[in-house]
Amino acid sequence: MSETITPTRQKIEDRIVRYSELNPCLDAFIDTRTPGSDQKENFTIIGPGVSENPNQHVHISEPHGFNIGGARQPPGCTNSQHSHTTVEVFYVHSGQWRFDLGEHGEDAQTTLHPGDLISIPTNVFRGFTNTGDDTGYLWAVLGGDDPGRVLWAPRVFELAKEYGLVLLEDGSLIDQNKGEQIPAGKNAMPVTSDVQIERLDRYDNEKLESCVIRSGSGKYRGEFQSLYGGEERRLIGIGQIDWDHVSTLSEILIAKGAAIPEHHLNVKDVLFIDSGKVVCSIEDETTILSAGDTITFPIGARRSLRNAGDIEARIVAVRGSDREARIEW
Repeated sequence: MSETITPTRQKIEDRIVRYSELNPCLDAFIDTRTPGSDQKENFTIIGPGVSENPNQHVHISEPHGFNIGGARQPPGCTNSQHSHTTVEVFYVHSGQWRFDLGEHGEDAQTTLHPGDLISIPTNVFRGFTNTGDDTGYLWAVLGGDDPGRVLWAPRVFELAKEYGLVLLEDGSLIDQNKGEQIPAGKNAMPVTSDVQIERLDRYDNEKLESCVIRSGSGKYRGEFQSLYGGEERRLIGIGQIDWDHVSTLSEILIAKGAAIPEHHLNVKDVLFIDSGKVVCSIEDETTILSAGDTITFPIGARRSLRNAGDIEARIVAVRGSDREARIEW
Protein backbone atom coordinates (compact mmCIF):
# COMPACT_ATOMS: atom_id res chain seq x y z
CA MET A 1 0.00 0.00 0.00
CA SER A 2 1.48 3.37 -0.98
CA GLU A 3 2.21 6.02 1.65
CA THR A 4 -0.34 8.76 2.07
CA ILE A 5 1.55 12.02 1.63
CA THR A 6 0.17 15.09 3.34
CA PRO A 7 0.40 18.43 1.54
CA THR A 8 3.11 19.54 3.99
CA ARG A 9 5.14 16.39 3.38
CA GLN A 10 4.74 16.76 -0.37
CA LYS A 11 5.95 20.35 -0.14
CA ILE A 12 9.12 19.19 1.60
CA GLU A 13 9.75 16.48 -0.98
CA ASP A 14 9.33 19.07 -3.72
CA ARG A 15 12.30 20.92 -2.22
CA ILE A 16 14.58 17.88 -2.41
CA VAL A 17 16.48 16.69 -5.47
CA ARG A 18 17.71 13.19 -4.74
CA TYR A 19 20.82 11.91 -6.48
CA SER A 20 18.97 8.75 -7.52
CA GLU A 21 16.30 10.88 -9.23
CA LEU A 22 18.54 13.33 -11.12
CA ASN A 23 17.24 13.91 -14.65
CA PRO A 24 20.22 14.44 -16.98
CA CYS A 25 20.48 16.28 -20.25
CA LEU A 26 22.79 14.44 -22.65
CA ASP A 27 22.88 17.19 -25.26
CA ALA A 28 22.94 20.37 -23.20
CA PHE A 29 25.78 22.09 -25.04
CA ILE A 30 27.39 22.61 -28.42
CA ASP A 31 30.17 20.09 -27.69
CA THR A 32 27.94 17.13 -26.83
CA ARG A 33 28.74 15.26 -30.06
CA THR A 34 32.45 15.98 -30.05
CA PRO A 35 34.40 12.76 -29.37
CA GLY A 36 35.67 12.85 -25.82
CA SER A 37 32.83 15.14 -24.71
CA ASP A 38 29.87 13.09 -25.89
CA GLN A 39 29.21 11.07 -22.72
CA LYS A 40 28.73 13.83 -20.18
CA GLU A 41 25.53 14.33 -18.22
CA ASN A 42 24.46 17.83 -17.19
CA PHE A 43 21.92 18.64 -14.49
CA THR A 44 20.04 21.84 -13.65
CA ILE A 45 19.10 21.30 -10.00
CA ILE A 46 18.01 24.81 -8.95
CA GLY A 47 17.46 27.57 -11.50
CA PRO A 48 17.70 27.55 -15.31
CA GLY A 49 21.47 27.09 -15.53
CA VAL A 50 23.36 27.78 -18.74
CA SER A 51 22.13 24.89 -20.88
CA GLU A 52 21.77 25.58 -24.60
CA ASN A 53 19.04 22.95 -24.89
CA PRO A 54 15.56 24.40 -24.19
CA ASN A 55 14.39 20.91 -23.22
CA GLN A 56 16.82 20.64 -20.32
CA HIS A 57 14.89 19.52 -17.23
CA VAL A 58 14.93 22.05 -14.37
CA HIS A 59 14.34 20.27 -11.07
CA ILE A 60 13.52 23.36 -8.96
CA SER A 61 12.73 26.62 -10.76
CA GLU A 62 12.25 28.87 -7.72
CA PRO A 63 14.72 31.81 -7.86
CA HIS A 64 17.41 31.66 -5.18
CA GLY A 65 19.82 34.38 -6.26
CA PHE A 66 22.15 31.63 -7.47
CA ASN A 67 21.93 28.45 -9.55
CA ILE A 68 22.78 24.89 -8.55
CA GLY A 69 23.81 22.33 -11.14
CA GLY A 70 25.80 19.17 -11.59
CA ALA A 71 28.06 17.40 -14.07
CA ARG A 72 28.57 13.64 -14.19
CA GLN A 73 31.20 12.25 -16.52
CA PRO A 74 32.86 8.87 -17.11
CA PRO A 75 36.66 8.52 -17.10
CA GLY A 76 38.34 10.49 -19.88
CA CYS A 77 35.30 12.65 -20.63
CA THR A 78 35.96 16.38 -21.10
CA ASN A 79 33.89 19.53 -20.79
CA SER A 80 35.31 21.78 -23.51
CA GLN A 81 36.99 25.17 -23.06
CA HIS A 82 34.49 27.92 -22.27
CA SER A 83 34.00 31.08 -20.19
CA HIS A 84 31.18 32.43 -18.03
CA THR A 85 30.00 35.92 -17.11
CA THR A 86 29.24 34.77 -13.55
CA VAL A 87 31.45 32.98 -11.03
CA GLU A 88 31.39 29.18 -11.30
CA VAL A 89 32.10 26.99 -8.27
CA PHE A 90 32.63 23.23 -8.35
CA TYR A 91 32.66 20.92 -5.33
CA VAL A 92 34.07 17.46 -6.07
CA HIS A 93 31.67 14.80 -4.84
CA SER A 94 33.39 11.91 -6.59
CA GLY A 95 36.12 11.26 -9.13
CA GLN A 96 39.45 12.86 -9.94
CA TRP A 97 39.23 16.00 -12.06
CA ARG A 98 41.77 18.08 -13.97
CA PHE A 99 40.87 21.71 -14.66
CA ASP A 100 42.60 23.37 -17.62
CA LEU A 101 42.59 27.14 -18.18
CA GLY A 102 43.16 29.09 -21.38
CA GLU A 103 41.86 28.90 -24.94
CA HIS A 104 43.68 25.61 -25.54
CA GLY A 105 43.78 24.52 -21.90
CA GLU A 106 47.50 25.16 -21.68
CA ASP A 107 47.73 28.26 -19.45
CA ALA A 108 47.28 26.51 -16.10
CA GLN A 109 46.23 23.13 -14.75
CA THR A 110 45.24 21.71 -11.39
CA THR A 111 43.84 18.36 -10.24
CA LEU A 112 41.05 18.03 -7.68
CA HIS A 113 39.88 15.10 -5.58
CA PRO A 114 36.74 14.40 -3.50
CA GLY A 115 36.11 17.18 -0.99
CA ASP A 116 38.13 19.74 -2.96
CA LEU A 117 36.54 22.94 -4.25
CA ILE A 118 37.41 25.33 -7.05
CA SER A 119 35.94 28.79 -7.71
CA ILE A 120 36.63 29.94 -11.25
CA PRO A 121 36.24 33.70 -11.75
CA THR A 122 34.44 35.27 -14.69
CA ASN A 123 35.99 35.88 -18.09
CA VAL A 124 38.52 33.07 -18.21
CA PHE A 125 38.49 29.99 -20.44
CA ARG A 126 38.18 26.77 -18.48
CA GLY A 127 37.59 23.12 -19.24
CA PHE A 128 37.59 20.04 -17.05
CA THR A 129 38.20 16.32 -17.51
CA ASN A 130 37.50 13.29 -15.35
CA THR A 131 41.01 11.82 -15.07
CA GLY A 132 40.06 9.13 -12.56
CA ASP A 133 39.18 5.48 -13.03
CA ASP A 134 35.47 5.79 -12.18
CA THR A 135 32.52 7.99 -13.09
CA GLY A 136 32.77 11.31 -11.24
CA TYR A 137 30.25 13.91 -10.13
CA LEU A 138 30.75 17.66 -9.66
CA TRP A 139 28.20 19.73 -7.72
CA ALA A 140 28.16 23.28 -9.09
CA VAL A 141 27.10 26.78 -8.03
CA LEU A 142 26.66 29.64 -10.52
CA GLY A 143 26.09 33.23 -9.42
CA GLY A 144 22.81 35.10 -9.96
CA ASP A 145 19.30 34.05 -10.96
CA ASP A 146 20.39 34.55 -14.57
CA PRO A 147 23.83 32.96 -14.91
CA GLY A 148 24.27 34.29 -18.45
CA ARG A 149 25.54 32.39 -21.46
CA VAL A 150 28.62 30.41 -22.30
CA LEU A 151 31.45 31.78 -24.47
CA TRP A 152 33.14 28.87 -26.26
CA ALA A 153 36.69 28.63 -27.54
CA PRO A 154 36.88 28.77 -31.39
CA ARG A 155 37.87 25.12 -31.74
CA VAL A 156 34.63 24.07 -30.03
CA PHE A 157 32.58 25.72 -32.81
CA GLU A 158 34.64 24.02 -35.50
CA LEU A 159 34.20 20.55 -34.03
CA ALA A 160 30.49 21.08 -33.36
CA LYS A 161 29.88 22.01 -36.99
CA GLU A 162 31.46 18.75 -38.10
CA TYR A 163 28.82 16.91 -36.07
CA GLY A 164 25.80 18.96 -37.15
CA LEU A 165 25.34 21.31 -34.21
CA VAL A 166 24.93 25.07 -34.66
CA LEU A 167 24.68 27.53 -31.76
CA LEU A 168 22.39 30.53 -32.33
CA GLU A 169 22.87 34.07 -31.06
CA ASP A 170 19.98 33.58 -28.63
CA GLY A 171 21.90 30.74 -26.95
CA SER A 172 19.87 27.84 -28.36
CA LEU A 173 21.12 24.85 -30.35
CA ILE A 174 20.12 23.69 -33.82
CA ASP A 175 20.68 20.01 -34.63
CA GLN A 176 21.10 19.80 -38.39
CA ASN A 177 21.54 16.02 -38.20
CA LYS A 178 17.89 15.88 -37.12
CA GLY A 179 16.82 18.07 -40.01
CA GLU A 180 16.50 21.25 -37.96
CA GLN A 181 17.07 24.53 -39.75
CA ILE A 182 18.00 27.97 -38.48
CA PRO A 183 14.65 29.76 -38.04
CA ALA A 184 13.90 32.86 -40.08
CA GLY A 185 15.09 35.99 -38.35
CA LYS A 186 17.68 34.16 -36.27
CA ASN A 187 21.43 33.91 -36.84
CA ALA A 188 24.20 31.54 -35.97
CA MET A 189 26.48 32.63 -33.13
CA PRO A 190 29.72 34.00 -34.62
CA VAL A 191 32.84 32.04 -33.74
CA THR A 192 34.61 33.67 -30.81
CA SER A 193 36.98 36.29 -32.24
CA ASP A 194 40.59 37.08 -31.42
CA VAL A 195 39.40 40.39 -29.97
CA GLN A 196 37.06 38.60 -27.56
CA ILE A 197 39.82 36.22 -26.54
CA GLU A 198 42.22 39.09 -25.88
CA ARG A 199 39.70 40.58 -23.44
CA LEU A 200 39.65 37.44 -21.30
CA ASP A 201 41.89 36.98 -18.28
CA ARG A 202 44.79 34.56 -18.16
CA TYR A 203 45.89 32.54 -15.14
CA ASP A 204 49.12 30.72 -14.37
CA ASN A 205 49.33 27.74 -12.01
CA GLU A 206 50.00 29.88 -8.94
CA LYS A 207 47.03 32.15 -9.56
CA LEU A 208 44.80 29.16 -10.33
CA GLU A 209 45.76 27.51 -7.04
CA SER A 210 44.44 30.59 -5.20
CA CYS A 211 41.01 29.58 -6.55
CA VAL A 212 41.22 26.10 -4.98
CA ILE A 213 40.36 24.98 -1.45
CA ARG A 214 41.63 21.51 -0.61
CA SER A 215 39.62 19.05 1.46
CA GLY A 216 40.11 19.56 5.18
CA SER A 217 41.16 23.20 4.98
CA GLY A 218 39.08 26.28 5.63
CA LYS A 219 38.31 28.67 8.45
CA TYR A 220 36.35 27.20 11.33
CA ARG A 221 33.24 28.69 12.82
CA GLY A 222 33.08 27.46 16.41
CA GLU A 223 29.35 27.70 17.06
CA PHE A 224 28.42 24.22 15.87
CA GLN A 225 31.60 22.66 17.21
CA SER A 226 31.44 24.01 20.75
CA LEU A 227 27.76 23.38 21.30
CA TYR A 228 26.72 20.42 19.21
CA GLY A 229 29.63 18.22 18.15
CA GLY A 230 29.78 19.63 14.64
CA GLU A 231 32.11 21.85 12.65
CA GLU A 232 31.48 24.49 10.04
CA ARG A 233 34.32 25.42 7.72
CA ARG A 234 34.08 28.76 5.98
CA LEU A 235 35.12 28.30 2.37
CA ILE A 236 33.63 31.12 0.28
CA GLY A 237 32.55 34.46 1.76
CA ILE A 238 34.20 35.28 5.08
CA GLY A 239 36.46 32.35 4.35
CA GLN A 240 39.50 31.42 2.30
CA ILE A 241 37.95 32.81 -0.90
CA ASP A 242 36.37 36.19 -0.26
CA TRP A 243 35.69 37.82 -3.63
CA ASP A 244 32.06 38.46 -4.53
CA HIS A 245 29.98 35.33 -5.22
CA VAL A 246 26.50 36.70 -4.25
CA SER A 247 26.38 33.74 -1.84
CA THR A 248 28.48 32.08 0.84
CA LEU A 249 29.60 28.46 0.89
CA SER A 250 30.52 26.40 3.94
CA GLU A 251 31.25 22.79 4.74
CA ILE A 252 29.42 21.36 7.75
CA LEU A 253 30.70 18.22 9.46
CA ILE A 254 28.46 16.31 11.88
CA ALA A 255 30.06 13.54 13.93
CA LYS A 256 28.51 10.08 14.11
CA GLY A 257 25.54 10.24 16.48
CA ALA A 258 25.66 14.03 16.77
CA ALA A 259 22.93 16.51 15.88
CA ILE A 260 22.46 20.21 15.19
CA PRO A 261 19.26 21.29 16.98
CA GLU A 262 16.44 23.38 15.64
CA HIS A 263 17.43 26.71 14.10
CA HIS A 264 16.51 28.96 11.17
CA LEU A 265 18.07 31.49 8.81
CA ASN A 266 16.70 34.60 7.12
CA VAL A 267 18.26 33.82 3.71
CA LYS A 268 17.95 31.13 1.05
CA ASP A 269 19.72 28.03 2.34
CA VAL A 270 20.67 25.01 0.23
CA LEU A 271 22.39 21.88 1.54
CA PHE A 272 24.20 19.19 -0.44
CA ILE A 273 24.89 15.90 1.33
CA ASP A 274 28.40 14.93 0.27
CA SER A 275 28.65 11.88 2.53
CA GLY A 276 26.69 10.15 5.26
CA LYS A 277 22.99 9.85 6.09
CA VAL A 278 21.21 12.84 7.61
CA VAL A 279 17.80 13.01 9.25
CA CYS A 280 16.42 16.45 8.45
CA SER A 281 13.41 17.88 10.25
CA ILE A 282 11.63 20.91 8.80
CA GLU A 283 8.93 22.41 11.01
CA ASP A 284 6.99 19.27 12.00
CA GLU A 285 8.04 16.96 9.15
CA THR A 286 11.08 14.69 8.85
CA THR A 287 12.92 13.24 5.89
CA ILE A 288 16.16 11.29 5.35
CA LEU A 289 18.86 12.62 3.04
CA SER A 290 21.66 10.53 1.57
CA ALA A 291 24.92 11.22 -0.24
CA GLY A 292 24.35 13.23 -3.42
CA ASP A 293 21.00 14.69 -2.35
CA THR A 294 20.24 18.43 -2.43
CA ILE A 295 17.64 20.24 -0.32
CA THR A 296 16.55 23.89 -0.25
CA PHE A 297 14.85 25.38 2.80
CA PRO A 298 12.18 28.07 2.82
CA ILE A 299 13.45 31.31 4.34
CA GLY A 300 12.83 31.28 8.07
CA ALA A 301 11.79 27.61 8.23
CA ARG A 302 12.78 25.82 11.44
CA ARG A 303 15.07 22.89 10.75
CA SER A 304 17.36 20.45 12.56
CA LEU A 305 19.95 17.95 11.34
CA ARG A 306 21.01 14.62 12.83
CA ASN A 307 23.67 12.21 11.63
CA ALA A 308 21.90 8.85 11.40
CA GLY A 309 24.71 7.05 9.60
CA ASP A 310 27.80 5.09 10.58
CA ILE A 311 30.29 7.73 9.39
CA GLU A 312 30.81 11.45 9.77
CA ALA A 313 28.31 13.41 7.69
CA ARG A 314 29.80 16.02 5.35
CA ILE A 315 27.41 18.70 4.09
CA VAL A 316 27.96 21.65 1.74
CA ALA A 317 25.86 24.72 2.59
CA VAL A 318 25.17 27.56 0.13
CA ARG A 319 23.42 30.61 1.55
CA GLY A 320 21.94 33.45 -0.44
CA SER A 321 24.01 36.33 0.85
CA ASP A 322 27.57 37.48 0.32
CA ARG A 323 27.72 38.23 4.05
CA GLU A 324 27.59 35.90 7.01
CA ALA A 325 24.04 34.65 7.53
CA ARG A 326 22.89 34.86 11.13
CA ILE A 327 21.69 31.57 12.59
CA GLU A 328 18.76 31.90 15.01
CA TRP A 329 18.48 29.12 17.58
